[in-house]
Amino acid sequence: MKRITIFILCIVAMCHAKANEKNLFSYTQNLEVFSDVLKNLNIYYVDTLDIDKSVKHGISAMLSTLDPYTIYFTEEEAKQFAEQNTGEYAGVGCTIMQRDSAVYVSEPFDNTPAQEVGLRAGDKIVMIDNDTVVGWKSDEVSKRMRGLPNTNLRMVVERPGNNTPIEVNITRRIIQRNPVVYYGTIANGVGYIMLETFSEKAADEVRKAFIDLKNNHGITSLILDLRDNGGGLVNEAVKILNLFVPRGTTVLESRGKIENSNHIYKTEKEPLDTKIPLAVLINGYTASASEVVAGALQDLDRAVILGDRSFGKGLIQQVFPLPYNRQLKVTVSYYYIPSGRSIQAIDYSKRDADGRVARMPDSLTNEFSTAAGRIVRDGGGITPDITVKADTMSHLHYYLYTGHHIFDFATDYVARHESIAPAVDFYLTDADYDEFKQFIQSRDFKYDKMSSKRLEELRESMTFEGYMDEQTTQLIKSIEERLQHNVNKDLDTFRREIELSLTQEIATRYYYQQGAIIVGLRGEPVTQRAIEILQSPQQYNEILSTRKKK
Repeated sequence: MKRITIFILCIVAMCHAKANEKNLFSYTQNLEVFSDVLKNLNIYYVDTLDIDKSVKHGISAMLSTLDPYTIYFTEEEAKQFAEQNTGEYAGVGCTIMQRDSAVYVSEPFDNTPAQEVGLRAGDKIVMIDNDTVVGWKSDEVSKRMRGLPNTNLRMVVERPGNNTPIEVNITRRIIQRNPVVYYGTIANGVGYIMLETFSEKAADEVRKAFIDLKNNHGITSLILDLRDNGGGLVNEAVKILNLFVPRGTTVLESRGKIENSNHIYKTEKEPLDTKIPLAVLINGYTASASEVVAGALQDLDRAVILGDRSFGKGLIQQVFPLPYNRQLKVTVSYYYIPSGRSIQAIDYSKRDADGRVARMPDSLTNEFSTAAGRIVRDGGGITPDITVKADTMSHLHYYLYTGHHIFDFATDYVARHESIAPAVDFYLTDADYDEFKQFIQSRDFKYDKMSSKRLEELRESMTFEGYMDEQTTQLIKSIEERLQHNVNKDLDTFRREIELSLTQEIATRYYYQQGAIIVGLRGEPVTQRAIEILQSPQQYNEILSTRKKK
């Protein structure tokens, strides 16, 4: 019990290093109460008490009153967090997914042991070493697939189209995911880099990609795609900014409660190119370090920002070691980009009576100015210079995707096609799409239409309010008949978006993640708009120099 008390005391001491004497007495008092509660539960509670679990729940409950980024990690969770920051782990190199009572390979990565031994998306994992894993959860299977580098494991999988199970022997090795998942040229003179995360070496990989594009592909402008990038290490964000802005430029400032949390971040090296036209793509899942890059480039009038408003996470965390290989990740400061604005969208210190928080309304945000005098605002993420909304997924497409029907058709397609055209030239034919429609029909596929749900709600409301006379009943019945499922017709109506999803899934099987990206960029509205702006110097300069009226 003494160890537990010391453990909790360390957490409190870190969270409240500058607590005054009155608060310190309160902390000590409550620690003694907590320790005695735990001691009495351990001695007297009728069932065996899982102390580790109880303490973890207690700590998590305490942290839940703060913000969602202040987190306590167990030893295992600390290892997983370290993997996220380094992008490195020892294993076989594939993602897996849970479906019903089985676990399947969902995507092997290129140039990994999984790919080299021939594992495919859609393979059902039935045995690892000498253990049958049917009925296991995906996290259990994942743990067994990971291990020390250069150790071996045997896997048995069942593959659609094969009558007998397939056995493979795999040697684990260090898997390091490149944070730049794809780069290339996507139009005349226009380079493109997709950055997935701000893990270690993110800046180095962006640097390598940019140098290659400029020296070997002759690009004259660049698109940096930060959509769906949830952030990571802020130092990597500063280094990436350093590639495109002059040395000594202030790109970020952090302000916290203690002096060590206050820091001004300046670019320290000579940049690669301060003149090349830049466009940065963002969306609602662009967060944290991604917003630092997009926001700083916007404030410095160094890039045109396109897409949808970003997430709005302007908080910086620091990781503190705890006893027994645990860790505590604590929000220690807010960050402010060059204009002086914060992009934090939620004030977690202000909660309603039910403990809920909400985004800051636009009416309460403040105006700031970019280097060229353009008006930008704080308090709600990065608002793009050019807003281009992403296409919404139809209800039918959603059910096809989440029900794994698109995934399963791709698995079936691969079993019947040894190869396909290069990703840039790969398109589904009318015959391919007809095969998909037949595939769906063979599954007796059904899905809930929103219109049918709304009609049923209307019927219930009108019945409750006494409006369901004979004429109204007939009217609703006729509408209901018109809404009867015609899956074949619906598949034609939403063919464009479904076909794109199918093409991406199939391209992934042959060309991995890069194949899906290449297919997804075709005709994409926000990318096409970025290309248009970058290829028009007049338009590009007007966007970055126009002073917006207050």
